[in-house]
Amino acid sequence: MTKEYGNPADDWAVRTVETLLKREPEVNLKGKWEYEDGLMLDGVMSVYERTHNKSYLDYIKHYFDTYISENGAVKGYDPSLFRLDDINNGKVLLKLYKLTNDKKYKRVLDRQFQQLQNQPRTASSLFWHKKSYPNQVWLDGIYMGDVFYAEYLENFQDNPSYDDVIHQFLKSYEIAIDEETKLCYHAVDESRKMYWSNKENGHSPHFWLRSLGWYVMAMTDVIEHLPEDNTGREQILQNLNKLLTALRNVADPSTNLWYQIPDEGNRPMNYLESSGSLMILNAIAKSLRMGYLNDDSWQEFLVSGWENALKQFISITNEGFVNVNKIAHVGGLGGPNHRDGSFAYYMSEPIVANDHKGTGPFIMLANEMQLYY
Repeated sequence: MTKEYGNPADDWAVRTVETLLKREPEVNLKGKWEYEDGLMLDGVMSVYERTHNKSYLDYIKHYFDTYISENGAVKGYDPSLFRLDDINNGKVLLKLYKLTNDKKYKRVLDRQFQQLQNQPRTASSLFWHKKSYPNQVWLDGIYMGDVFYAEYLENFQDNPSYDDVIHQFLKSYEIAIDEETKLCYHAVDESRKMYWSNKENGHSPHFWLRSLGWYVMAMTDVIEHLPEDNTGREQILQNLNKLLTALRNVADPSTNLWYQIPDEGNRPMNYLESSGSLMILNAIAKSLRMGYLNDDSWQEFLVSGWENALKQFISITNEGFVNVNKIAHVGGLGGPNHRDGSFAYYMSEPIVANDHKGTGPFIMLANEMQLYY
């Protein structure tokens, strides 16, 4: 090991959270209940749990108190739309509830769990990504909804059954996997009706980096909430190892980072993308800390990827603020803009800085580097 990442001077997690407190005191100026804010606040919560800096917890609490009324109504959250994205904020909210015992937070958690109980399902009993995307399973949605599903059961039900949670993970892997590369496609349309879907298997046209990042983070996170003697837990762990190995096989060999379309690194217009790279490195770091990865070579890979991520994606402003750069702003399929999942589509989306989809994973990864080293 060439560097001591536990050195406080190298605590990029704290530096980035301090940046947020000063630069983004209100978190979201649009007044929308958005999953990327929950992602970022998950990162802030992880730093709070390590440092016990009360200002970090106050920051999280201020965000939720802006949205949640005493009766548990949430500004911008409509469960009848059945968007898995709307569940994501529940993970950090659950931690906040356990720290504060504020009943209005529990009311929101109950509503989110109830949404999952009523969520429309595909023929294989997987959750639709949202009501307006019938029969579609997106890797993103596994992160948004199913980790919360497991956490809610663990915390609020006696003798819970995790069978449905495990089904969501195992079946989504089964239908999204590419047998040649062992990577998973961004989405699957089980009805085969969408213009972007492969008529034989429902796959979207490409592997997309951030969707793979969501997916490996979801697997890494859910494992710790499942009973160790559950055979489904072991299968998810095996799938995680296989998918991380497949991702390692397509990493950019000079940086141990990944391209927006990860298996086409040399193609013109393709670029090293930060959010997905940071998500995957975070999953690797946490998996090493938790003992999910046992091959020593992963540690060397992680350290190289971390050092290159700092060089490739991170900059410091004159004020001393941390910028996270080279983030793909969005990536989706279908919708009013007729997103066809082509290579050209993924290259057409704007590349931005400081979007919470990049800032959140950077904080999580930086915090893992402090915990692990």
